Amino acid sequence: MSGFIEGEDRNQATLFPERLDDYVTEDNPVRVIDVFVDDLDISGLGFKAEPAATGRPAYHPKTMLKLYVYGYLNREQSSRRLERAAQRNVELMWLTGRLAPDFKTIADFRKDNGEAIRLVCREFVMLCKKLDLLSDQLVAIDGSKFKAVNSRDRNFTRAKMKRRLEDVEASIDRYLQRLAEADQVEPAADDAEVLQAKVGKLRAELQRLKKLEVRMLEAPDKQLSLTDPDARSMNSRGTGVVGYNVQSAVDSKHHLIIAHEVSNVGSDRSQLATMARQAKDVLEADKLDVVADRGYYNGNEIRSCEQAGIDAYLPKPATSPNKAKGQFDRSAFRYIEADDEYECPAGERLTYRFTRTEAGKEIRRYWTSACTHCAIKAQCTSGDYRRVSRWVHADVLERAQQRLDERPEIMRMRRATVEHPFGTIKSWMGSTHLQMKTLPRVSTEMSLHVLAYNMKRAINLLGTEKIVATIRA
Repeated sequence: MSGFIEGEDRNQATLFPERLDDYVTEDNPVRVIDVFVDDLDISGLGFKAEPAATGRPAYHPKTMLKLYVYGYLNREQSSRRLERAAQRNVELMWLTGRLAPDFKTIADFRKDNGEAIRLVCREFVMLCKKLDLLSDQLVAIDGSKFKAVNSRDRNFTRAKMKRRLEDVEASIDRYLQRLAEADQVEPAADDAEVLQAKVGKLRAELQRLKKLEVRMLEAPDKQLSLTDPDARSMNSRGTGVVGYNVQSAVDSKHHLIIAHEVSNVGSDRSQLATMARQAKDVLEADKLDVVADRGYYNGNEIRSCEQAGIDAYLPKPATSPNKAKGQFDRSAFRYIEADDEYECPAGERLTYRFTRTEAGKEIRRYWTSACTHCAIKAQCTSGDYRRVSRWVHADVLERAQQRLDERPEIMRMRRATVEHPFGTIKSWMGSTHLQMKTLPRVSTEMSLHVLAYNMKRAINLLGTEKIVATIRA
C-alpha cells in the first residue's frame, strides 16, 4: 500500500486507552445538547425526576432527552435506530455515558412525556431570546400539511365512502350480469364458481363499508381514519393528503420558530389570533406585527389580534364572482363614514336599511331605490337592486387593508421567512413525514423537530462555544 494514506493497525495495543472526550471536539454540536439538557429543571417541566423505590432503576430523564435531541438533530427519529446508534455512535456514547437503552424504553419515554418535551422546546426558544437571536418587530405565521401514518385508502369522508360504495355495487352488478349471460350458454362449472366467489367477496366488502359508514357518520366532522384515528383528509396544493395541519410562528430576524401548534383541522381560518398571541407571549412584546397569507383572512381573528395589541398584515381573498361577470365588485362602492352610506359608481347613495345576524356576525345592509332607472345597472347587478353588506366591525378590516397598502413588500418577506423552516423540516423527515399516531403524540414529535431545527439554526449562527458559554453563565 505504499504511496497511499495508511490507517493504524487495529490490533495495536496502547498503554493508556484514549478517552471518549478526545473524540468529541470543542465545537461539536453534541456539547450544546449536553449543556442545555443538564441546565434544565427536569422536575419543573413535568418529567419524573425521582427514582422508584422498588424494581430495576430507570434511566434518568436527562439521559433519555439527550438521546432524543441528538437523534432528531441528526435525522434519527426511530427508536430502533436510536437503540443501534447508542451502541456504535461515539458521540452518543459520550453524551449518554455509554448507556444504551433498548428501543421499547426509548419509545415509551417519548410516548409518556409529551407535554414535558413540548415545554423543553419552549425553553430553547427562551434561550434563543437570551442569545439575542429573536426580534420583536415582525413574525410570519403559516401552516403546512404533514402526512400522517394513515394511507388515503384507509381514510373515509362522505364523498369517498359514496364513491367506494358505488364502485363495489357496480362491480357486483357486472359480475351478476356475467353470471346471467354464462347461464344461457352453459359455461364450465369452474368459471361459475369463480364468478360466484368474486360476488361473495364484493358483498362482504359492501357490508364492511356500510359498517364503516355508520362509524364515519357518528364522528363530528364526518371523517374516519382507521390507522391513525386523529388524522384527517386535507387539501394541500390542489391534492388531498391524510395528515395534520402544523401551524408555526417564525421570527423574521433569523427564521427561528418561536411558537407552533398541531391541529387536525385543515383550514387556517381560525388559527391567526391563537398563533399571534403565543408569539407575543414568547417575545414579551407590548406591540407586534404579524403577517400571514390570505388563507388566514377572518374578521373575528383580525379583530382579536387588534384587541391584543397585534397588527395583522394579510391580503383579502377575492371571492366575489362579479368581476368575472363583467360587473362592479365591492371595491367600486365607497363607504362614507360620516353619513353611514355607500356611494355607488353611478354617484347614488346606498342608505342603511336594517341589521341582521349571519354566521354569528352582525351585518348591516345598504341599498338605494335608484337602481330601477340606473343607466349602468347591467354593469352592477342582475337583480332589482344592488345590495351591499357591511360587518359592524368592518373598520378593523379597513385598517388591516390600509396597513397592507402602505407596506406591500411585507408579503414577500412573509414567504422568505416562514416557508424556509417547513421546507427544511420536511426534508429532514423524508417522504413519510410523521412516525407517531394520534394528535398528542404527533404534537410531541413536532416539538422535537422544532427543537432540533432551532438548535441547529442557533449553532450555525453563533457557534457551539458561545451557546455553551451563555448557558453556563
